Amino acid sequence: MTHVPHLTTIVGRLLPRPGLKTFLLLWVVVPLIAAMLVFSYVLLATVERANERRLQEDLQLIARAVRAPLGDSLDKGRIRSVQQVLESVFSIGRVYGVYVYNEQGSMVASAGRAEPRIRSSEILELAELGDRSGEYQRIGGRSVYSYFLPLVDAGGRINGLLQITRRRSDFYRDVERLRLWAAVLSLTAAAVVVGLVLFGHRSAIGRHLQRVTVSMNRVGAGDRSHRTQPSGPHEIAAIGRAFNSMLDDMDEAERKLRAQEARQRQLEKQLRQTEKLAAIGRLAAGVAHELGTPLGVISGKAQRLLRNPALESEQASGLRQIHRETERVSSIVRQLLEFGRAAGQPTRRVRLGDVARSAAAAVETDMQAAGCVLRLTPPEEDLVCELDPPRFEQAITNLLRNAAQAAPGGHVELSWWCEGECLQLQVEDDGPGIAEPIRSKLFEPFFTTKPVGSGTGLGLAVVHGVVAEHRGSIELVRPSRLSGAAFRITLPAAEFDEETYETA
Repeated sequence: MTHVPHLTTIVGRLLPRPGLKTFLLLWVVVPLIAAMLVFSYVLLATVERANERRLQEDLQLIARAVRAPLGDSLDKGRIRSVQQVLESVFSIGRVYGVYVYNEQGSMVASAGRAEPRIRSSEILELAELGDRSGEYQRIGGRSVYSYFLPLVDAGGRINGLLQITRRRSDFYRDVERLRLWAAVLSLTAAAVVVGLVLFGHRSAIGRHLQRVTVSMNRVGAGDRSHRTQPSGPHEIAAIGRAFNSMLDDMDEAERKLRAQEARQRQLEKQLRQTEKLAAIGRLAAGVAHELGTPLGVISGKAQRLLRNPALESEQASGLRQIHRETERVSSIVRQLLEFGRAAGQPTRRVRLGDVARSAAAAVETDMQAAGCVLRLTPPEEDLVCELDPPRFEQAITNLLRNAAQAAPGGHVELSWWCEGECLQLQVEDDGPGIAEPIRSKLFEPFFTTKPVGSGTGLGLAVVHGVVAEHRGSIELVRPSRLSGAAFRITLPAAEFDEETYETA
């Protein structure tokens, strides 16, 4: 069954949604104008009723003013006097006609532009009522208001009836004029209100919302560094501040995401390096184990043959060369064993300064042979960390020996300090430094810049493995204070505890 969209949905898609200006006009201005019109209508109706009542009262006052002389003249039969009174009343200009009827219901005098057509029986009924009454009727083709007042003689007996009329248009002429003025004033007021609302919307709301919209469009176009300037009423300024805060939060989230991605890449790189080192370490340990026994046999045979006094000098020289090369190979085998050996000793809390000084003492001979000056830069307080002292001391001695070989006759500095919740240990020299192309390969096994036969390329790989075993990290620091190479080890700090503390 095919889904048929609702008509309002279709219209909503075709027509744009009305803006705030339209809503203000529809929900503020239109109700306000409607209220003004209703108020004007009620006011005009009240004025109309009051004006009609006032004009009727004027007519009644005139009738009561001439009632006594008309009744007296009618009682004495002086019809001319009655006519004169009626003409004087008509000359006032506020009446349409004035008429006097005798007690038989016949008209005896009149003054006006037309005579009413009233039956005698109706006149007698009005006179017999003995009370004042008024009604609207048509006289001479015009709608008029007629007021009837019984006439009495000196004894109080009703002897006639007075009818005084006024055009109905007199009642509404002023009201119609008021209606015209009210319509003009209402339209003017509506135009002024619409203008004020539009001007107020533009000044107080529109331009500030437009500024926020422009900022949103700029950000949507890719300008993520743009920030809007909060201005205008409190609510719009709050929208601007919330918009800026949202952008700041997005930037902060992206920054954290990039940092997390960088850390993840670094961890992945370290994991691959660790896996590669572990694989090479297992291979190296196996090779070293297999070579250790035959090398020991060769070295022992060479030493026993050298004890034979009957050897010729050439044979003795060859045996000594065999012994030296065997010792060199044995040294390489020991390095392979150290590289392949996993951390098996438990860690304990020790002073980092004790381990550093022990490593410095172990390489004192190497430093003197290279003509280097080793300087220790300890902190003022004791720094405690958890490590395997012999294993970590081996890592420091490897760094110190590399520094002495890189800067013969120069200076080597060993320093350690605390930074936040981490301990830093740094070995630096004033040698030529490390070239940029090879920095990424420094910790790879068997990579070396030394001449063939002068190094195995396992020293920094062993250091990297030892530091990783202690949940630390090692990096090449740039630039170095001594202008050479600087390797920095970062370890987690531990709290000092006299019960668990041991000397290195």
